[in-house]
Amino acid sequence: MVEIDTTPRWVDSYEQLAALCAQWRQQRAVALDTEFMRSRTFYPQPALVQVGDGKHCYLIDNLAIEELQPLRDLLLDTAVTKIMHSCSEDLETLERLLGVIPEPIFDTQIAVAISGMGAGLGYAATVRTLLNIELPKSETRSDWLQRPLSEAQKTYAALDVAWLPVLYGALLKRLQDHGRETWLEEDCAALVASARNPQPPELYYLKVKGAWRLRGKHLAVLQDLCTWRESEARAQDMPRNHLLKEAVCMSLAQQLPRSKSALSQAGFEGRVLREYGDTLLQMISAAVERSDAPARLPQPLNRQQGELLKLLRQEVANIAARENLPTEILIRKKELETLVQAHEPQLQGRLCGWRAEVVGLPLLNALRQLRNEEVK
Repeated sequence: MVEIDTTPRWVDSYEQLAALCAQWRQQRAVALDTEFMRSRTFYPQPALVQVGDGKHCYLIDNLAIEELQPLRDLLLDTAVTKIMHSCSEDLETLERLLGVIPEPIFDTQIAVAISGMGAGLGYAATVRTLLNIELPKSETRSDWLQRPLSEAQKTYAALDVAWLPVLYGALLKRLQDHGRETWLEEDCAALVASARNPQPPELYYLKVKGAWRLRGKHLAVLQDLCTWRESEARAQDMPRNHLLKEAVCMSLAQQLPRSKSALSQAGFEGRVLREYGDTLLQMISAAVERSDAPARLPQPLNRQQGELLKLLRQEVANIAARENLPTEILIRKKELETLVQAHEPQLQGRLCGWRAEVVGLPLLNALRQLRNEEVK
């Protein structure tokens, strides 16, 4: 194994950053991670950027360096692969800090799953499994915005990128040996696309538990409330539930209150009631009059569909065993339910890529056969 100096190297000047980024842009790949805080804000507060070049570990103090253009250029350099682990929140943090999403990326957690080693494996577990190295996890809930950082924090942050280049080499070989390198590229490209195009506020009502129970004006109210909550939370940089809890959105949509006292009975209270009561009453009143209420959401599976789902799950399990893949990486529960509920099921989203041949088409064929048997 290549020797890696895990000693944290602090970077807090533009000159240091520019020189290092120029050096890193000559490499095939670099490891990348972030530390951030998010307990009382909607957006992550970037606190540190870690880079590992396969020899040393660097901690970039974004709080001290005003001009981060060299780092931005590195992240956009498509000749340099950025090695990350379970990177969705890191992509969001980097977009918040630099206004860009790194590309291309190599997510080692996805690579572990596609190479047949299990789904959802954390970084420390991956390092332990592949490299037989034990990493400390003592600083996961640290205050990363404090300065100076403690030596324990610096060591923890450095270790987060120290072994990523080694994992990259080992996992890339496994993927190539299995002929699955393009699968990884496809899934990582999808992560980048998702980070660049987050779900618009007007679709957040789709995530509310029990929204399928509503229809017509009630569903229109829920949609408008969730749209307002999402937009307002972003504008004020505050957690959604600090503004309005999801359960309260659902309660308001069901009860359609027309006064502040009715709002209070529905669970809307305190400062939020004083500041936003009038706005919400106007919103509810307008939503009730909408002529374009959203279509009713799919209902829970009926008994017949539930039986089909059970049979398709067994088909997925058979495919997963044959391909040595976790079922979670093949298809998600919601994707499977959508196939069962569709009158004319089609492959959509993730099922249109490499998964089409591996699991999508076999499931469509199995579903058609099962439905034909029901008709007979």
